[in-house]
Formats: sequence, structure tokens, C-alpha cells
Amino acid sequence: MDTQAEAAVESAVGTVLGTGGEVAVDLPRVQVGSNPQHLVLGLFMDYWLDRDAYLPSAAMVELLTEFDNTAPSARAAIARLARRNVLEATKKGRRTYYRLTETAARPLDQIQERVVRFRAEDRPWDGAWTTVMFSVPEERRDLRHVVRTRLRYLGYAPLYDNVWVSPRADRDQSVELLESVGVADATVLRSEVTYAAGGGDPLTAWDVDAIEARYAEYIAKFGPLLERVEHGRVGAAEALVARTDVKESWRELLSVDPELPESLFPPGWPGRRARRIFAGVYDGLGPLAEARVRQLVAKHDPELALLARHRTTTVTNV
Repeated sequence: MDTQAEAAVESAVGTVLGTGGEVAVDLPRVQVGSNPQHLVLGLFMDYWLDRDAYLPSAAMVELLTEFDNTAPSARAAIARLARRNVLEATKKGRRTYYRLTETAARPLDQIQERVVRFRAEDRPWDGAWTTVMFSVPEERRDLRHVVRTRLRYLGYAPLYDNVWVSPRADRDQSVELLESVGVADATVLRSEVTYAAGGGDPLTAWDVDAIEARYAEYIAKFGPLLERVEHGRVGAAEALVARTDVKESWRELLSVDPELPESLFPPGWPGRRARRIFAGVYDGLGPLAEARVRQLVAKHDPELALLARHRTTTVTNV
């Protein structure tokens, strides 16, 4: 993933720059919990991402009200996304229709790919750590914040103040990040640990207990839902909301776990079980949720409703 796309999907910064450095699209900041703007993007990613057709504004509002949003808040969220250059509008008579802008669709597709592939398998790890060391003058505190935020997105965590480590981060992406934001003094290393004491163990850069607790919470919350899905005890209206919930909660786990290798943890690490629950619910509810989306869009445009397609964890473009 290139640096511009990273800037779009990191947890704190939502701006994607154009080729001349101008702001091309301003994605809303990622937040925990329900947010109408993020719901709009989630619905596009799950059911409409690769469609060139425009969706009726009234249908989008109705979709958002399925998630306990009021119609005014839904319309306000759509308008804000249009101002951010995330959505583009067209008129058909007196009715307004929207679709994702081309600039927004690409980073959103990469977000989708990262979410559905997260913890899909235990990728091999060679035992080496990527280390980034950098120095930023005190008067450029804003740059320091940007570097730290983007390093976290790449999977780094601070071992010391300006020494960040990761078992997975890509060297080329790390270098590109440092160069693109203008860090003048930096070093990137890829090496094995030959000695570590106390807080010098790279794994201590993460709160492993907190990560494990988050996975346990996910399992406790959605495990019973998977059982209901497997026994066909979820209706279409509930499926749309529950499928979004299970995915958004899974996305939040990406902010705390950079896919640390399972070999670093004792047997019984809950990440794999949580992944099975996510995939089981997300894929299992796909057809029902798609049916609900079609049902709501059909109230406003029956022909367009037939274009809705659900995505899965195995094939993102259905």
C-alpha cells in the first residue's frame, strides 16, 4: 500500500493528497462506535464499492436509519461526505443521487482488503524485527505526531521514545514514509535480537494482556451470534446491522494488534478463534444483509437495487 493510501486509513488522519500536494479527499476520522459517516462508507464498501451507478440519497438515508440514526443526521452525514470529496452527486429531476468519488474508492478498497484479510492466517515470521530510529526537532512537534501516527498504522510501537519496532513492517514502506513527510535524521534496521532485558524486549512495546483481553471481549460478544447464524436464527433486517457491527468491531482490533506473530504468544492465543467468528458471521450473513439492502433501495429505485452485491472475506469483489 502506498503512503498516500496509508494516510487515508490510519486511525487519526483522514486526508489523501493529490499529485500536486493538494487535498484530494478528506476521509472522516476513524472513531470507536456508531458514526453516520463511517456507516455510509461501510455500506458502500460492503455492498456497492465497485458500482459506477449512483445511489438515491433517499435510499442512503433509509439505510442509515436502520442503524438508529435519525433522517436529519443521515442527510447531514451524506452532505459532509460530499464536502469532503468522498461522495459525488448527480441530479435526476428533483432527486439527488450519490456515489463514491474515484479518489475515495481506492483507499477505501484497501481498507476493506486489510480488514477482511486481518488474521486470516498466521503468516511466517523470520524472527527479525524492523526498527525505526528518528530525530525530529522540538519546534516540529507536529511532524513528530504525524510520524508516530503513521508508524502505528504500519504496525510499529515505541520501544523507547524515538525507537519504534515491528515484527512485520515493510522496510520500503517505512523508508517511503520517512522520506515523504520530510524526516531528515532517521535509520531503519532489520535484525534479530541478541540480548534484551526488562523493557528492552521488543514485545513489551505492546500491551499484550490488553490485546488478549480485546480478543476475549470480541469472542464473548459475537460468539453467540455466530451460533445463531449457523442455525439460521437471524432475519434480514437484523443481519444488515449485525454484519456491520461484527466488521466494525473487527476493524477496531486492527488499531491494537499489528498482527503480532502467534509464535510470540503461549498456546491458546484467542486471535485465531476471534477470526473464525468474524469470518463466520460476516460471510454467513452476507446474503441476508444484501437482501435487506436491495429491499430498502428498491423502495426508491427497483432497477438499481439489483446491483447491490455483498462482499466476503475470501473474495472481496463479488
